[in-house]
Amino acid sequence: MSRDLHQSLQLLDDRHTRRAIMSGIAQSTLGVSLLSGWNRVLEAAPAAGGKKAKQVIYFYMGGAMSHIDTFDPKPELPDIQGEVGTIKTKTPGVLFGEPMQNLAELQDKIAIVRSMTTETADHGKAAYWLKTSYPVLNSIRHPSMGAWIVNTMGKLSQTLPPFVLVGNGNGHPGAGFLNPSLTPVPVADPAKGIENTELPEYLSEKAFKRRLSLADRIDAKFKSRYHGYQIESYDQMYKDAVTLMGSKDLEAFDLEQESEEVRDRYGSSRIGQGALLARRLVQSGVRFVEVEYGGWDMHENVATNMATRGGEMDQALGSLIRDLDSSGLLDETLIVLTSEFGRSPAINQNAGRDHHPAAFSFLLAGAGIQGGAVYGKSDERGHGIDEDPVGLTDFNSTITVACGLDPFKEHFSPSGRPFKIGGGGDPIYDVLS
Repeated sequence: MSRDLHQSLQLLDDRHTRRAIMSGIAQSTLGVSLLSGWNRVLEAAPAAGGKKAKQVIYFYMGGAMSHIDTFDPKPELPDIQGEVGTIKTKTPGVLFGEPMQNLAELQDKIAIVRSMTTETADHGKAAYWLKTSYPVLNSIRHPSMGAWIVNTMGKLSQTLPPFVLVGNGNGHPGAGFLNPSLTPVPVADPAKGIENTELPEYLSEKAFKRRLSLADRIDAKFKSRYHGYQIESYDQMYKDAVTLMGSKDLEAFDLEQESEEVRDRYGSSRIGQGALLARRLVQSGVRFVEVEYGGWDMHENVATNMATRGGEMDQALGSLIRDLDSSGLLDETLIVLTSEFGRSPAINQNAGRDHHPAAFSFLLAGAGIQGGAVYGKSDERGHGIDEDPVGLTDFNSTITVACGLDPFKEHFSPSGRPFKIGGGGDPIYDVLS
């Protein structure tokens, strides 16, 4: 190795990205920088040997999940660890919070990133930034990751919606500036699925079709005067909904199709039934399922709340990973578990933890992911990042690459502004298969 090349490699930043290494080699040996197109090819290379995700199940833990009590415990500091104990995982020396019983047993199938960091402790703004890769702007609404992925990868099922949101969906960015047809179909209660899909007793199928025909005639004049992709998209959404009503595929939303034993295994909680519904939906061809599960804003009694919330989350994800693994679907389904920011290492006077954006953790599993990986490191007290900081765009760009998509390709909004899926961050290749 030449002296100049050695110096170039020494000057790399802490992330040691493949792009930086190859750019350094090109600069030292050829005197030029790599073109952006070559950068993208080189960046995509590490994951080329692994299976790409065809579908995504994205768990959002609203309210800010504590990293200390889940995936980055500090048992050597009792004042930080508090009353929530720890548990050994399959990897020697890697501990999880005690409520993570199932995930500790499955650690060889999941990747943990312990060096996530963000810039705001405001729930709404942080959640928007996390789900879109861009900060809130008054002038534009950015697409969520689900909309981006469906827009790029397309539908898998002719009748089922490509994007389903399990939860209340309040403040969700939805399709943003993309086609309105990419807006997620909401399912408020997973146990109830999509309700009111049967025609009322007083309305026959013939009468229903006659009403649809009349509605089309009334709309025709409006559509002839006001053309545009948004009008066409909403019209297509309406037609898709009618088609779904009469489709046998609608059974994918019905958890009553599952045995009581299976439903109990996932748990009766919203996240348990949400995870089971997500499994049924990806089995039936839904591209992206997002499951929202709030209640993590634990300013009081974090130990008591974690025993409930943490246990429910662990049971749901553990059952989901095992089921997908046994059916072979884990090889083509990416599982994501994240939160908008973390919670303070210091325990407050109410035995809780406060907002903390400087350091938190997230989980990845399934297609495109290296099982057993633990990436990044928080400092001794879990307050900041010691090694390999990961921003929101890095996180979302990792999801992008796991799906086999180019995180550096530009996409344009209707106004002509360029955007990238994942925000153009640096993918974490150490957790990609």
